Amino acid sequence: MTVRHHISDDLLLSYAAGTLDEASSLLVATHLALCPHCRTRAAAADALGGEMLDALPAAEVTPDLWQSVLARTQGGPATPSAPPATALRPRSDMAIPEPLRSYLGTDLSGLRWSRLAPRVQQIVIDIPGCRPRARMLRFEAGTQVPEHGHSGRELTLVLHGSLHDRHLSMTRGDVAETDEDTEHQPRAGLDGDCICLAVTDAPLRFKGRFARLLQPWFGI
Repeated sequence: MTVRHHISDDLLLSYAAGTLDEASSLLVATHLALCPHCRTRAAAADALGGEMLDALPAAEVTPDLWQSVLARTQGGPATPSAPPATALRPRSDMAIPEPLRSYLGTDLSGLRWSRLAPRVQQIVIDIPGCRPRARMLRFEAGTQVPEHGHSGRELTLVLHGSLHDRHLSMTRGDVAETDEDTEHQPRAGLDGDCICLAVTDAPLRFKGRFARLLQPWFGI
């Protein structure tokens, strides 16, 4: 497996800084588990962040700081953090790496799908308190998504099969980032079903009237 399409520098730095939402962090961490190149980039980003912290001037602290920290850890709500990425051991292309496996509880072959549209199935990943929505999408071979634009950012990570989007041909581990300036019509490859992890922070803007009428039912 060779990953050719990687996460952007901005996305990687936000992930390393812990400022990325949980749904997007889940996608980034899953990509890192599949992509040695981006794991090296992430390690460099972590090192850069450490050097920047070391360069900050020392701050004065109050005598009761330690007690305040203990009180927060013992009684306060847990602060969401980006899921860690772990390298995927060589397995079949139906394997799901951590941390995504923890959210789904099984490999791709064991997932239970619900119908989203003709030839398209989904699994919505429940992440309480997170505005962007994460979902698994399964497109039957050759399925073409209705032409659409975006009202925000969309991240798509291919986990099985292939996806063709404008000038991109993506396979397992590849990532596509789209925004408000993107209008496209992705198509699953003819070599088999395409399974993706997708994260959107706003509804899609479908071009066709029929797709727009069905959008409330799609929930995407």
